[in-house]
Amino acid sequence: MRPDDPPAAFYFTVTFGTQPKDADSSFREVSGIAPEMETEAVVEGGENRYVLALPKAVKHPKLVLKRGIAPNTSRLLMWCQAALEGGLNRPIFPKQIHLFLLDGLGSPLRVWSFANAYPVKLEVEGFNSTKNEVAVEKIELSYAFSKREV
Repeated sequence: MRPDDPPAAFYFTVTFGTQPKDADSSFREVSGIAPEMETEAVVEGGENRYVLALPKAVKHPKLVLKRGIAPNTSRLLMWCQAALEGGLNRPIFPKQIHLFLLDGLGSPLRVWSFANAYPVKLEVEGFNSTKNEVAVEKIELSYAFSKREV
């Protein structure tokens, strides 16, 4: 692969806090990396040709992770269940998440970090007896902000 070739999107890994890279870092799909600047439309007095779009805040969509259903011993699954099944009488422990897009040798080409992430949804996708597919769980995470580091 030449340095100016676009990277392949299928070789990536995800880490959670200080947790080591293991089966909990393998996903079939990651989406939701799309920060967007919100704007406010302002009509300037006496100017009728256009409306000003003034910047407000940056909003971040949910980070969505999909993978085959993990065993009950999965640390990621236990973290999600503690946050989602504990109600508000238990503290939620946010984590720093890193997404690594890797080259053919397993070295990071790009790195995105997501600060203060915590689970907001844990979904098991539908089962279908007419298809030969792996059972998939989808984890949605909210986070304070993201940063492309490399």
